Amino acid sequence: MSSIRDHHLLDDDAPLRAGDAGDPAQMRLASAIARIVEAPLAEIATALSGALAASLPHRALVILTEDCTGRPQKKAGDPEITEKVTVLEMDAIRRRLRAGEDIATAPLAGRERDVRAWEAATGAVLALFGAGPAGERPADELVRALWEITATTIRRQVAGASPADLVDANAVSSERVRVTTELTERHATDLESLLAVLRSRDLDDHRTRAAATDLASAALVRTRTASDVMMALSEEPVVSAFSRLRTDLRPLTQYGRLDVQFIEPPADGRALPGEIAYAARSIVRSAVLAMNEQEDISRVRVQWDCDGKNLLINIRDDGPGAFDSGTPGLHQAQANVAALGGEVSVKRVAAWGTELDVRLPIDASRTEAVDEWDLAPREREVLRLVVHGKKNRQIAQELFISENTVKFHLTQIYRKLGVGSRSAAAAVAAASGLA
Repeated sequence: MSSIRDHHLLDDDAPLRAGDAGDPAQMRLASAIARIVEAPLAEIATALSGALAASLPHRALVILTEDCTGRPQKKAGDPEITEKVTVLEMDAIRRRLRAGEDIATAPLAGRERDVRAWEAATGAVLALFGAGPAGERPADELVRALWEITATTIRRQVAGASPADLVDANAVSSERVRVTTELTERHATDLESLLAVLRSRDLDDHRTRAAATDLASAALVRTRTASDVMMALSEEPVVSAFSRLRTDLRPLTQYGRLDVQFIEPPADGRALPGEIAYAARSIVRSAVLAMNEQEDISRVRVQWDCDGKNLLINIRDDGPGAFDSGTPGLHQAQANVAALGGEVSVKRVAAWGTELDVRLPIDASRTEAVDEWDLAPREREVLRLVVHGKKNRQIAQELFISENTVKFHLTQIYRKLGVGSRSAAAAVAAASGLA
């Protein structure tokens, strides 16, 4: 398969490199950076691939980033690789990089392949396939520099995502979690059944049984691990999300007159869906920057909290109390809140300051509230235990009913929720706040 070379920055094939002032190579480098920075998220992998093609030819380029929970992979190049490579394979490369391993090959898209990989400061991972072994130092330095620019651009674009982007990411994230939950439960059930058979003493060959048991046990662990990885790519701990907000606002405190005070969220608060975390940071940034435009303001306090179902954001300044919802700069923030089903309120007191309260539903993607399912009290109890991972026998024992009665309730629950399996019911119920 030929290398990717159809996105040249100029007509010639001279490799990109930093040059002396006025050197055409320097102009090509500047053009490459501009294309990357200006590219929309859907095209950023292609822009980076084109920038690297002449200096480091490759068959395919794949990016894995936690900044885009709806679509964590961005790809360009050979469909044989880009259409088959998985998030779990890319996550394995990331773990190897973090362990300090020098990667030359990796199992990708169904078989072992030559790969070069880099991790950016944002935590995103870049993998080039068919690029050959580590080459001359200038090419490696160029890749790393352009990759850091690309990763930062991805984070910046996600942070300023439009309401439509947030809704789309929310829908994709929810669907991926639902499918992953269902597949994981199905695989786990199959493996548990296989283990039960293999552990039976009715089988004669002890060594065969032992070997098969070990294989099934390992497969079960991998299945659970895969589910954990997919969940980690869909959610962000509230404490780390808030920490990233502090980093985003640091320039205001370092180089400006504004004192930004942060009230930490509870460490045991619910993890936030990625699009909620990104929207929350964007909302706070917009509000703080808008408040900072007022005269006679010296301090802003930012606080996050969680009531189990909503992320609660409070932003308060010590300004003249003239700030309101119509203040320029807040339109994007208000649109993002509305897109995610949230609410905004503004309180003003002259000569005292302005207080902005935002409520963002953590499960903003749900389309039906639990109360609208019209579940009977016993059905609600059964569903709650299903969400907690209880099996039919355990549910029967806890509720003092028969297993057949549990099965009957589950049939009614599936019908009312519009789902066809236990895992799908658990995923929908958990997403709607039933715990």
